[in-house]
Amino acid sequence: MKSTRRAFLQYAGFLTTNCLLAGCNALAVQKIVKKDKPNVIYILADDLGYGDLSCYGQKKFQTPNIDRLAAEGMRFTQHYSGSTVCAPSRCSLMTGLHTGHTQIRGNKEAKPEGQFPLAAGTFTLPNMFKQAGYVTGAFGKWGLGGPGSSGDPNKQGVDYFFGYNCQREAHYYYPDHLWRNEQRVELPGNDPTAQKGVYAHDLIVNEALDFVRRNKDKSFFMFMPLTIPHAELAIPQKEMEAFKGKYPETPFPGDERYGAQSTPHAAFAAMVTKLDANVGQVVALLKELGLDDKTVVMFTSDNGPHQEGGADPDFFDSNGPLRGYKRDVYEGGIRVPMIARWPEKIKAGSKSELISAFWDVLPTCAELTGQTLPEKIDGISFVPTLLGDSAKQKKHAYLYWEFHELGGRQAVRMGNWKAVRMNVLKTPNAPIELYDLSQDIGEVNNVAAQHPDVVEKMKAIFAKAHKPNSTFPFLAEEPAKKNK
Repeated sequence: MKSTRRAFLQYAGFLTTNCLLAGCNALAVQKIVKKDKPNVIYILADDLGYGDLSCYGQKKFQTPNIDRLAAEGMRFTQHYSGSTVCAPSRCSLMTGLHTGHTQIRGNKEAKPEGQFPLAAGTFTLPNMFKQAGYVTGAFGKWGLGGPGSSGDPNKQGVDYFFGYNCQREAHYYYPDHLWRNEQRVELPGNDPTAQKGVYAHDLIVNEALDFVRRNKDKSFFMFMPLTIPHAELAIPQKEMEAFKGKYPETPFPGDERYGAQSTPHAAFAAMVTKLDANVGQVVALLKELGLDDKTVVMFTSDNGPHQEGGADPDFFDSNGPLRGYKRDVYEGGIRVPMIARWPEKIKAGSKSELISAFWDVLPTCAELTGQTLPEKIDGISFVPTLLGDSAKQKKHAYLYWEFHELGGRQAVRMGNWKAVRMNVLKTPNAPIELYDLSQDIGEVNNVAAQHPDVVEKMKAIFAKAHKPNSTFPFLAEEPAKKNK
């Protein structure tokens, strides 16, 4: 008891003298720290669009378990991913930094397996939980450094990992191997090209549920970056039966990357339905183990919907009222569903319009667990919003994204204003598009000409928010550009 009181007094003193955890509500922190620290489960879907859940407007199929999560918790309507593609989005989540500051700003491949790694010594979300005395697990797709590299999950604060280390391998649901920590797990009989064998997603979910069971008497953080509904469109045939014949279908013949799918619409609906059932499994297990009231569950997606492997986001209205898809910095590529549930703490059926992003998750979890952050980050804790004290919630001056593919793209959200700049690798001072999201959520009407003062502010933010990164060169000031 004395140690708990001493820890709280130290933490309260830190808040008073340093205020590094932006937006912290001292009363809310006191309420949390006096009780047991909550477990945290963060479920990350892959390429799930803003409109792909029925609680966000999906009409062609239902997601009852995720809808229930929202009905029992808080649904965010203006939450953003870290990036518009996989690796930089996850890097932003892990480090609390936006893509103008992160180490990883694109999907840069590493050989023989994996992606460009996080540097050794990076302070990550799992590291923060370990600092707080938590057991940490990650189940699904990692994509932040190949096996044995500095970015390997076991070297970035993850005690137990099971799944795809490499996001390239995670395109397929019947891979020939997965990874358990740094041990390669062979899946004999699996054939990615024929889509047969053991459905890897099921193995991953089962391992995640076992992690919760094993650690029910400990404080734990579980990161579940599941691969559904990322390309390719593949799921056991028996799980598609309920959807076959329900939609018009144009068979996908397959290509150099993804296998054929005769009923792509049915496959997509079945995959998201399966994801929904998995969320239900997680919540049911928490109730069974008596952990329900002790666990914060967050659910979101890593970016907007994709158009690969036969996927048809237009048919399903996967981006809802938003413009753009994965790889766009328009709203459809980066605005994502986000739900948070914590019984008796987060008001059931509540909704938040707080403008927030992946880089806010690290400081939020730090505040939930009474931890301090070792360095300056871009995120702001949204604990006050979760606990219903929005008057104490500190807000962002702006959110910033940069995307290093397709000619280079930038975006800024500042209040209701949204600025987008395209083809910046060739034209660093390309014209800025400006949209008023309060009147034009679909980003149809470019009003830059009518608001030159706002455009100038956005131009200054574009320049300020970008810090050069030699591995991911961007804009004219990079050395690689100067030499050309």
